[in-house]
Amino acid sequence: MEKLAEWWLDFLQSDRNNEKWWEQKKLLCKERGVEISRIQGKGHIFQKLRYDHRSTYQYLLHLSFLMKQDDFFYREEQVLPLQFRLNHDYEIEHLQMERQPESAEKSVSMPTEDERNLEEYRFSYDRLAVVKYAERWWNSYNPAYRTFNVDCTNYVSQCLYAGGAPMWGAPDRGRGWWYQNGNDNWSYSWSVAHSLRWYLSGSTQGLKGKELQTADELMPGDVICYDFEGDGRWNHNTIVVAKDANGMPLVNAHTSNSRNRYWSYEDSTAWTPKINYKFFRIGE
Repeated sequence: MEKLAEWWLDFLQSDRNNEKWWEQKKLLCKERGVEISRIQGKGHIFQKLRYDHRSTYQYLLHLSFLMKQDDFFYREEQVLPLQFRLNHDYEIEHLQMERQPESAEKSVSMPTEDERNLEEYRFSYDRLAVVKYAERWWNSYNPAYRTFNVDCTNYVSQCLYAGGAPMWGAPDRGRGWWYQNGNDNWSYSWSVAHSLRWYLSGSTQGLKGKELQTADELMPGDVICYDFEGDGRWNHNTIVVAKDANGMPLVNAHTSNSRNRYWSYEDSTAWTPKINYKFFRIGE
């Protein structure tokens, strides 16, 4: 496993590297005035398959980038799912595994007239608690919650709840924002990226989102939603955990587990020129 990690580190820094995501990352860093001072990597095999003299290894590569932006240093981390195939002990393929799509697009019921007339429920939002939770669980999974194959929204929801956001709407999965551990049940808005995006736009009680116009207005504890293809189906959510030297958000995320990643995701294999973003201020 150490040899695979060393191979990838050498590959990333060599002229033979033509990985699209890495080229995009280097371009993004250049545009931001960021220098990648050091790269470290560690691999972990999670599946081995052997058939007809061919061996396939699926593993997670934990990459750590020491980033320098003027006099500001920070560490960005990302975990890549990779696949390495051998034929009679000779390498025949080494590639990044595709991110699994969400299984279905779910909708969230908008508040009824009676619900809109309820006295507004206010809560104290602890942004520091959100960031602490996001940092604790960015590359692991809290056993108090179910883990999803596409876990980005589940992770963001846990971060919001850690900051004091109140649940409501159970047991109707299309209503409100909630998770019931004992009943192993949850709202669509808790776990589905598309549903949380529209919930934050429409909620009038409990957890609510105020839409902002630009990313630089965001603070740690706020949420960014992503429609990578620009087709109206929202694919991904992240939680803001810090700001860089230019005052732009750095985010944590699950599925492709990431820490202190630049908010725009231009270094993602899912990114397209048609991408749309939504920026939500939480707790105000």
